[in-house]
Amino acid sequence: MTEQIFVRDCWYVAGLSSDFPKEKLTGHTIAKRPIVMWRTKDGDVVAYDDRCSHKRFPLSKGRLMEDGTLECAYHGLRYDTSGKCVMIPSHPTGPISPQAVVRAFPVIEQDGLVWIWPGDPDKSETRKPPRVPEVGDDKWESICVGPMTVDSNYLLLIENLLDITHFYPLHDGNIGDIANSRIPIELEEGEVDGNKYVMTIRKTNDYAQPPYLVDWFHYDVVDRHHTHCLMNPGVTRVVMRNAPPGELAPREGDQEYPGEMNVEGVERGYVLIHTHTPIDERNHVWRIIINCPAHHMSKGDPSKSTARRASEMFPDVAAEDLWAVAEQQKMFEYPDEGYSEVFLKPDLALRRARKIFADMHREETAGRPAEAAE
Repeated sequence: MTEQIFVRDCWYVAGLSSDFPKEKLTGHTIAKRPIVMWRTKDGDVVAYDDRCSHKRFPLSKGRLMEDGTLECAYHGLRYDTSGKCVMIPSHPTGPISPQAVVRAFPVIEQDGLVWIWPGDPDKSETRKPPRVPEVGDDKWESICVGPMTVDSNYLLLIENLLDITHFYPLHDGNIGDIANSRIPIELEEGEVDGNKYVMTIRKTNDYAQPPYLVDWFHYDVVDRHHTHCLMNPGVTRVVMRNAPPGELAPREGDQEYPGEMNVEGVERGYVLIHTHTPIDERNHVWRIIINCPAHHMSKGDPSKSTARRASEMFPDVAAEDLWAVAEQQKMFEYPDEGYSEVFLKPDLALRRARKIFADMHREETAGRPAEAAE
């Protein structure tokens, strides 16, 4: 059967900044790492191995003490914010073993998101978390759909996001638009802050918008610029820019990723931030953060913002994608036995994404025993 992988030497989204109030323990599984996270009294988000060094009891089931230490709920071992055990109730006077520590994971909070590096901490500075400046910016309204637990390898979702020719028939009845599948696709690849990216670009002029896009963005006929960019294995950025024919601003040459939207002009559209964080080879967590200019209102319901109106449709759309990738995942349980996957013209981006993943996985597992690579 075809091998499914994930990479660890990467920045992944553990949650939105708002998901981490002060001194609330949360348990996560990220890239097969059990992790406990919380925001300290000082406001910093920290992350450690969720297994107590004594009997593997999940520290996320414990409690934070007044002095800021984390107490295990099983035998009471307490850990400070360096991960070192500083108190054992059953050893009130005895020495504490230097092995009584829990591993720390690098964490960065930026752009309204909390990022974690579950891999080799010594490599965490070789790459930076991708920037998503719209999230948390007052000029934008941001609405999160999720988190959703997805019963598939995260690369299946990434391929779904990069290839929107599935809008029809999978999303027929909501965002299904067969004309979308016929728009020519350009491909761009590059590297920003140590992260290799691949992006599809769809440009069309005098395009008759489907009803739902008229509802959100007002214009019946537009020039449209639509990009889908795998920024790193943990996030895909989607930008749609619409304007009346002849009024769409050209791409700025100094943009790290093309398709930035002019929030003050005639352009209307969105920036979608899809975060896909692996749990293991067969499961991941998906969030869709819908970002629209804060002052843009829906045409279909002028009492609602564009972001709010769009967010009302996305749960149904996501449910169809969840169904599709879960059904795909089931087929990976069977041996290939002569099965050969056929690639279509729009599949070039997903093939490049697979190569990015394969190269990263090969790099981080090179020279390591099989059990250590898992």
